[in-house]
Amino acid sequence: MTIFDNTLDADGALIVGAGLAGLFTALKLAPRPVTVLSPKPLGMGASSAWAQGGVAAAMGEGDSPRAHAQDTEMAGAGIVDHGTAEGVTAEAVARIEDLARWGTPFDRDDFGNFELGREAAHSANRIVKVEGDRAGWAIMQAIIAEVRRTPSIRVVEGITALSLARDNGRIIGVYCRRLGDRYSEPIYIRARATILAAGGLGGLYAVTTNPPGVRGHAMGMAARAGAIIADPEFVQFHPTAIATGADPAPLATEALRGEGAILVNDLGERFMPAIHPDAELAPRDIVARANFRQIQSGRRVFLDTREALGADILTRFPTVSKYCHDAGIDPVNGMIPVTPAAHFHMGGVKVDERGRSSLPGLWVCGEASCTGLHGANRLASNSLLEAVVFGARIAEDIGGLEPTRKLTPFEGIEWDEAEGNKAEEVLRNTVAVQELRRIMGDLVGVERDEAGLKAALRQIAHLEATAEQVTSAFLNMTTSATLVAAAALLRSESRGGHFRLDFPEPSQDWEHHTEMTLSQALAIRAGA
Repeated sequence: MTIFDNTLDADGALIVGAGLAGLFTALKLAPRPVTVLSPKPLGMGASSAWAQGGVAAAMGEGDSPRAHAQDTEMAGAGIVDHGTAEGVTAEAVARIEDLARWGTPFDRDDFGNFELGREAAHSANRIVKVEGDRAGWAIMQAIIAEVRRTPSIRVVEGITALSLARDNGRIIGVYCRRLGDRYSEPIYIRARATILAAGGLGGLYAVTTNPPGVRGHAMGMAARAGAIIADPEFVQFHPTAIATGADPAPLATEALRGEGAILVNDLGERFMPAIHPDAELAPRDIVARANFRQIQSGRRVFLDTREALGADILTRFPTVSKYCHDAGIDPVNGMIPVTPAAHFHMGGVKVDERGRSSLPGLWVCGEASCTGLHGANRLASNSLLEAVVFGARIAEDIGGLEPTRKLTPFEGIEWDEAEGNKAEEVLRNTVAVQELRRIMGDLVGVERDEAGLKAALRQIAHLEATAEQVTSAFLNMTTSATLVAAAALLRSESRGGHFRLDFPEPSQDWEHHTEMTLSQALAIRAGA
């Protein structure tokens, strides 16, 4: 291990990522010291803030954690960990109470009871919401305010993690750079406990609902350090991203279909009832494939909210309404054009029930992790729930390692908006990144086959070999892309978010999780 001259000490636990998972963990660690690394100012660039639906919790009359767990297992297509599902759903109410105590203004009725919404594949109304479709944003605003009030939490903005630091097999911190500074020596931040909470990988795809910086960096870093990765092939494509041509694509929340909105093609045909008994509220992978096949056949697909909501969409779903307004779409009198888009990664760094990875010293939570909760297909609004449940568990697990002490200031690291935005645009528009996103969208997308996956692996290898500048950030991306494609090639069946045209049915032989290291994925890539 190399120690650089510019070494900083976290003075406690170190959290990479400032979405809900990272900040919730930091708050649960208080008053023990913790340093949170965020590439951008808090609230910018985190997928959590973009979540529209809400948090799933069995709080309604006649509902139960057991029923919530059963729905989770049903949606996960046979490979959800039963114990994880039961444990997470049992903790849901307590975590909702945490969020409410920290100021989240959840929707309530006149008697103070939570107003619960319904989303696909749930057997009951159990989505705790804010203003219809603003849950992620509202939760993050409340959490950020609480973080700012907590003296034991040091937030370092304008810094991006590149790789994990190891010593004798243990993770002892991270190597970072100031955002936009590609040439100075990396900064080494050491810590006895490192928590990776830096999001998923939607930005590896040409069409995604994720913030621009969410490109598989977290999983890539962990894999390059030797961590076991689980279920990387299971990528969830949201069926109703708004087809405006924007990058990333704005999202039309599933809650609209929960309110009765329907899908039709440009011939006015409603096609979902013939595909699944739950029609528009079928599991996401089924709806996404139905939309994808309509588009592949030359049709356009629309979400029609007119009869279900009419003008109420403007007040009940203000986020979607604003997206439509900005794109020149009138959802009251017209229909919303939609398309499938990479949305959520069910796979990630394999962790146990305490959030511990296979690497000593490294815990992982949020979308960067694979807890076994989601199986092959995440149940709607379980992602924020997973983030807070495992954030609390990780804080409890490592809390005894960190005595209370005073944080020392970090000097010379601060967010520069102009430099940060410039760095993001430069990375986003490089030929290699654009080509990687095309490969993933065309060959490792909603539908896959052996020939396409092998071609994808060869092309990713070629990109690594020929890219003008192979940085750690780019290697994290290609590492994650390789893991997804290699695992998809290995899994010769269709299950949940993974659909193989050449193996369209599920197989009992594959009714288990995938576990893979980077060296194993590279061996598969070499043979493609």
